Amino acid sequence: MPVQNRLTQLLQSPRANLLTLYFTAGFPQLPDTLPVLEALAQHGADIIEIGMPFSDPIADGPTIQQSNQRALENGMNIARLFEQLADFRQRVPDTPVLLMGYLNPVLQFGLERFCAQAAALGIDGLILPDLPMREYQTRYRGLLAQHQLSHIFLITPETSADRIRTIDAESEGFIYAVSSSSTTGKTQGLASEQIAYFERLQKMQLKNPFLVGFGISEAAGFRQVCQYARGGIIGSAFIRALEGPGAIAEKVKAFMDPIKG
Repeated sequence: MPVQNRLTQLLQSPRANLLTLYFTAGFPQLPDTLPVLEALAQHGADIIEIGMPFSDPIADGPTIQQSNQRALENGMNIARLFEQLADFRQRVPDTPVLLMGYLNPVLQFGLERFCAQAAALGIDGLILPDLPMREYQTRYRGLLAQHQLSHIFLITPETSADRIRTIDAESEGFIYAVSSSSTTGKTQGLASEQIAYFERLQKMQLKNPFLVGFGISEAAGFRQVCQYARGGIIGSAFIRALEGPGAIAEKVKAFMDPIKG
């Protein structure tokens, strides 16, 4: 299946309640990246987001920050991640996979080299929270399009309507709606202002669907955001589950089954 079709075909389908899982590459142990990826696909993740560890993950809360630090201590970096993902599409042929990270390591690796290798591996898109829109428009947009990589932008409750419209126009995929302007992993349940935010996005009739992330930790929270959005993104709670005892496959199954069930 062509790389650009995995994400776009999923989002163009009528499927709702799309479940995206985030995990940090090289966590809890360096060799765990591919086993986690395979187990997530096997147990029903609709989209998988692999975090490229960085020493200063500004958009993330303590749990994901700690997983980044552990992964770096384990020796994870972009080159090693690409080595680990060398044949992952033979095992995970259809599930859209995104890479999430920050500009500094990508630029150190080499932007064109990074995009070319990611596309060759079968990556479907990137989430780079610290990429400015103007830089995306002038430097990144053409390169990502050349390699058939989507770029997923984040919005918050404080994002202006004009900027949301710009992001929607620039997006091919989905919009990542942060449910709080704080860092990840803190929210428990939806507050009235978050519901108002999601309803405001619905009324904008954007061309791209939005998925909600930051603060979803269990099935009830996931179902709640799916009343307003195309799906939800779970990160910190899944990282905590991976840190517990047991085999990777068992931990992933135990986490996923109640949500997908």
